[in-house]
Amino acid sequence: MRIKNANMQHDRLHQTKSMVFTDSGEVPKPISRHRRNHSQHYVSDNITPRDISVNENKEGVLNQTKITDRGKKLRKNWTTSYIVLSGRKLEIYKESKEQAVSNLKSGNKPEWIDLCGAHVEWTKEKSSRKNVFQISTVSGNEFLLQSDADITVLEWFHAIRNKIDSLGKEQQFPSLSVNIRRSTSTELLHLGADSKEQKAEQRKSLISKLNYSASDTCDRNRVKTRLKKFISRRPSLKTLQEKGLIKDQVFGCPLETLCKREHATVPHFVKHCIEAVEKRGLDAAGIYRVSGNLSTIQKLRFVINQEEKLNLDDSQWEDIHVVTGALKMFFRELPEPLFPYCFFEQFIEAIKNQDNDLRVKAVRNLVKKLPRSNHDTMKTLFEHLRKIVINASVNLMSTQSLGIVFGPTLLGPEKDTGNMAVCMIYQSQIVEFMLMEFDNLFY
Repeated sequence: MRIKNANMQHDRLHQTKSMVFTDSGEVPKPISRHRRNHSQHYVSDNITPRDISVNENKEGVLNQTKITDRGKKLRKNWTTSYIVLSGRKLEIYKESKEQAVSNLKSGNKPEWIDLCGAHVEWTKEKSSRKNVFQISTVSGNEFLLQSDADITVLEWFHAIRNKIDSLGKEQQFPSLSVNIRRSTSTELLHLGADSKEQKAEQRKSLISKLNYSASDTCDRNRVKTRLKKFISRRPSLKTLQEKGLIKDQVFGCPLETLCKREHATVPHFVKHCIEAVEKRGLDAAGIYRVSGNLSTIQKLRFVINQEEKLNLDDSQWEDIHVVTGALKMFFRELPEPLFPYCFFEQFIEAIKNQDNDLRVKAVRNLVKKLPRSNHDTMKTLFEHLRKIVINASVNLMSTQSLGIVFGPTLLGPEKDTGNMAVCMIYQSQIVEFMLMEFDNLFY
């Protein structure tokens, strides 16, 4: 190890490594390593590039992680690696120096970073560690390198930046790409060969990107063509229903259509639910007001839509509130309510009559005008609800309670009038009135 001074300028050519002092000849003062004395992300401000020993060929231990692979973000995985800066590459060995040398002799190639056209910069947004700098390559790869030692990380940063700058100049002036033997090293730098290799790699990368883009476009067109053929050849809904692949739904089906399909004036599902409630739910507290388990109700709905036979005495439907919840859902999902839209305003006008006899007469005339399926289903339902009211001392459901529950479910306006509170009052009053005057309205 030799020291540079004014009387020994000729020794410079024989040095393999140099330690540079300040202009005054004094050794720089030790740098405080305490975390409070410097930034978490940057090295000490007292260190200048003149204080750093920079070698073109450099090796040592750094913490490194790859955060982007060809434009795809990766999760940070910091590892302590042995780094070698040689030629146009930064080689990364994930083991000790001795193991790296043995691997090189055995022919194992390490991971490496192509510095030609790369960019190096300090960064504090990418990591909470201090002294972190980033290398971005032309192929879309990004690496973070770090060391807790300020001098070490500065030496590496300037060495890599100088290497990148020198590679950029070689590309700008290709006539300078000749075999050069340095006085400090016996290594031949085949810059011309490296430049040719780089151009060949860039050409292959461009060709592969073009091929990928063309194949990707071809695949998309092929998928579009197949989708168009599938859509044009798909069978109609009627054909699928005739083959039995799609069964007719019960929920959401128009009442008249459902009754015609079942050859009845009252849907079978409504009858089954009423029978189950009258068999084991007349004395259930809050019947029709208490909500059942929604997931079980949806399961019952699915079974009804897919299967012809329904057994509500099965243990999975033992909660009577699930049965009543499904019945209310059936009436809510009718495309047109049980009280048709065209009758809604007429029922409101009839219920506004102050004279009870006139009110009964007006409502009875409207009930008689209802379509057959609506009339018979309404009669069956209100006859059932009358039995609920008779047991009100046990189940605590009065005509007023049932009016509040079934009013919005059975009738409503086709278009929102904007006065929902008034509308709900009339809905409840109509249902309550029809329960109290049931015999006079349907017989």
